[in-house]
Amino acid sequence: MSDSAAFSSSFDNIAALAERSGDELGISPWTLIDQERINAFAQITEDQQWIHTDPAMAAQHTPFGGTIAHGFLVLSLASKVVFDTYKVSSVKMGLNYGLDRVRFITPVPVNSEIRGRVRLLEVERIEPNGGKVKVEITFEIKGQEKPACVATFIGMIFE
Repeated sequence: MSDSAAFSSSFDNIAALAERSGDELGISPWTLIDQERINAFAQITEDQQWIHTDPAMAAQHTPFGGTIAHGFLVLSLASKVVFDTYKVSSVKMGLNYGLDRVRFITPVPVNSEIRGRVRLLEVERIEPNGGKVKVEITFEIKGQEKPACVATFIGMIFE
């Protein structure tokens, strides 16, 4: 894991993006995962498991020393990470298409910072004016060697 600053890539159109298959497109800024964010996610998703929402119990009964973020909270930041790491000027709209593979590797302790490192896997042209974009997102935890999550994220974009 590198601690380099956030960066993003810009492309004029889908064809220019497709030429970068295999390349890293960007690294998002760090995002704080505090207890307020974890609690809000727990309320919205109705996942109130105490390892996420009860700091005292989590400190006493888990090896993490406190609460941890939901894996799906981390994954829910995929669209934000994509918006933060690359832009295609000609694109008028985009849609989430799905995920091919997701692995939650390391728990994210409360008050950790995470960011996404995005690598372009492929762009499949959708005629007449779109593309299906597959990227690998590695969610890094500041100060930790192992990532929180690695996911293959697919979006559709249209010019």
